[in-house]
Amino acid sequence: MTVAAHRYIVLEGAIGVGKTSLARKLAATLGAQLVLEQADENPFLERFYRNPRVGALPAQLYFLFQRAQQQALLQQQDLFGAVRVADYLLAKDDLFARMTLDDEEYGLYRQLHDRLAIDAPRPDLVVYLQAPVDVLLDRIARRGIAHEGLIDRSYLTRLNDAYARFFHAYEASPLLIVNAAQFDPISNEADYEDLLAQIGRTVRGRLYYNPLRHGGL
Repeated sequence: MTVAAHRYIVLEGAIGVGKTSLARKLAATLGAQLVLEQADENPFLERFYRNPRVGALPAQLYFLFQRAQQQALLQQQDLFGAVRVADYLLAKDDLFARMTLDDEEYGLYRQLHDRLAIDAPRPDLVVYLQAPVDVLLDRIARRGIAHEGLIDRSYLTRLNDAYARFFHAYEASPLLIVNAAQFDPISNEADYEDLLAQIGRTVRGRLYYNPLRHGGL
């Protein structure tokens, strides 16, 4: 099994773990179509980080409609058989909705979600990048995006825990769970090559990958 045999690979994990950078590099390696969640286009995201109670619903609905449109386009293109690498899994949208919305807002979100009847393509592989909250906070600070500086530890802790619960129960696709705490596949080629090998080996079920350090981070 080679990496190229996976036609649709999804990178996932909490904010700051490095999924988008890795998705870009992997797509370049494979000559794949890159599918990004484009969080910087969401005009409600900064409002959410400043005041989650006020900003959660519009931010969540914006992402829902944006991703529904994007996934519908992917499904239409499926006959062409392009290799794709994405930095989000549509199924995890409910994770954020359940965590950030009150019961009435969540009910509205679910009504709209169900009416959209999104037919998302199923990934051949999901790569879930895990890291402790301290590591995530450090990486968020280093990349210096202004509104991300508003993210507090308690929110990130709840988010990290929600991701862990979500993927503990996830069975829809083969799953590679990566300890990304001391792992730098972007600037360390040995780390990257090791990860490529693990991706190629993960063809069913779930595989836990605790990388050896090759210097770097």
